[in-house]
Amino acid sequence: MGDLILLRHGQTEWSATGQHTGRTDIPLTARGVADAIELGPMLAGRPIVAAFSSPAARAMRTAELAGIAGFKQDPDLWEWDYGGYEGMTSTQIQLERPGWDLWRDGIIPGDAAHPGETVDEVGTRTDRVIARTLPYLVDGDVVLVAHGHVLRVLTARWLGLPAAYGRLFRLDTGTMSTLSFEHEDPVIATWNVRP
Repeated sequence: MGDLILLRHGQTEWSATGQHTGRTDIPLTARGVADAIELGPMLAGRPIVAAFSSPAARAMRTAELAGIAGFKQDPDLWEWDYGGYEGMTSTQIQLERPGWDLWRDGIIPGDAAHPGETVDEVGTRTDRVIARTLPYLVDGDVVLVAHGHVLRVLTARWLGLPAAYGRLFRLDTGTMSTLSFEHEDPVIATWNVRP
């Protein structure tokens, strides 16, 4: 079996400031462009048979700059829809809701462009991604280019854990992680690796 390679997109202005960036399409910063380019050599020589990206420009640009040819957009790889917390930092949210934690307390509904979703709804989306990638893994590696929280949820689901256990997996911008198998059990082979 091949590996499931997770690439978190390069830095954006909002990721640098800690703002929740769900469906707002923020471009990469200059550092984010450099991050994405540096991911390319990490993929060299890998037997990549398929690649999928979030439809967000920051993810697709990361895939392009990393040299991933022929990737397809997958709407299930969009970042968590933060609803009314879109664009806010955790500190700002905690001024209104002391002790708030995204993974435990969730979000509040937003406008039509950001209605919001629960962690379990994100988990359902990532379950679909995993189900679609498994047949490809028989022939080689599959690359997913997406966002911090959705990839953390996907990792929890890969391991058979509830979606909220994604809180245990810190994931920085411009990094590569690898999900694999050991004795047919799903495992994390590498995590949060910088070029």
